[in-house]
Amino acid sequence: MGLPNTIGSAFAVTCFGESHGRCVGVVVDGCPTGLEISEAEIQKQLDLRKPGQSIVTTQRSEADRVELLSGVFHGKTTGAPVCMLIWNSDTRSSDYDKFVNIPRPGHADYPAFVKYAKMNDFRGGGRFSGRITAGFVMAGALAQKLLLETMSVKVYAYTLELGGIRADISKMTIEEIVSKRYSNEVRCPDGAAAQKMKDLIIEERGKGDSLGGIVECNVPNLPVGVGEPVFSSIESELSKAIFSIPAVKGIEFGSGFAGTRSRGSQNNDVYEMNAGRVVTKTNNSGGILGGLSNGMPVVFRTAFKPASSIAKPQDTLDLSTKKEDRLIVPGRHDPTVVPRAVPVIEAMTSCVLADLAIQGGFIPKVLKSS
Repeated sequence: MGLPNTIGSAFAVTCFGESHGRCVGVVVDGCPTGLEISEAEIQKQLDLRKPGQSIVTTQRSEADRVELLSGVFHGKTTGAPVCMLIWNSDTRSSDYDKFVNIPRPGHADYPAFVKYAKMNDFRGGGRFSGRITAGFVMAGALAQKLLLETMSVKVYAYTLELGGIRADISKMTIEEIVSKRYSNEVRCPDGAAAQKMKDLIIEERGKGDSLGGIVECNVPNLPVGVGEPVFSSIESELSKAIFSIPAVKGIEFGSGFAGTRSRGSQNNDVYEMNAGRVVTKTNNSGGILGGLSNGMPVVFRTAFKPASSIAKPQDTLDLSTKKEDRLIVPGRHDPTVVPRAVPVIEAMTSCVLADLAIQGGFIPKVLKSS
């Protein structure tokens, strides 16, 4: 059995902290020696997911200022574990006192209450809060820089669907998608759909409700052969990492579930030559065959449920009296987690690919000095 708070082996990411504890952070063990990295580069990624940036996110105000504590000397990784953290400051823990015995629908309050014999930190969801994904993004900043510097690989995620409104990116190039994905508050490359999504978020927030959606991720230029079948295939490792993000309820690669409604003659990707490269005419496999990258873009989609903390009255139980009760969840919460999940998906995907690339010998453990 692996360590429950660690993912990866060659590039191992261990996260720590709770939503209303003193800090949240991450330790990355196995990052190759010689990678140039700075707090400013890590901060740039953290700023993409920090709260309080717009009306479509929680109004909790956290600076999320990264502190790089170890593993970097003279601007380069040393091969020692890299420890990074951010301090929590804008907490209102009293908002959660009533949830000790009255679990919130859609949250982990009840199973955590039972599993940890009432000793879990319930404030803000504690260990089960989306707040811990800040650590994922810090680790992802290292992985993103590593993939770019050694393999010229970049990971792109964006909002594909929110509240049933789907972006039309069928005629957009990857370059257009990349350039427009962070041009609006919902992180959607289709401007018209983005405005509809924003309007719907504001409408539902006014009703005290929330929305779910789908984030798509695209990784072009990944070389052939990344992945370690059978239990460390790209799909296996990505699925585990992505499902570790709070509120994730589904993942599909390539044609995914839609592919089940086609025939093999339609769904198979036919090989051809293009500019001296072996490529496929379609990419229904999502760039992965047999758990290995096949040279085509790795494409997958992640389903996020509607945010569980809502202002509408909800039925629940009082565990101390075993009687039915009603509650309204106070505090400052995301009306949808989808926009802030975009950089988290990028981060976790980068961590997995960096781990597999090191395992497969695509990235050396000591980088050449520039």
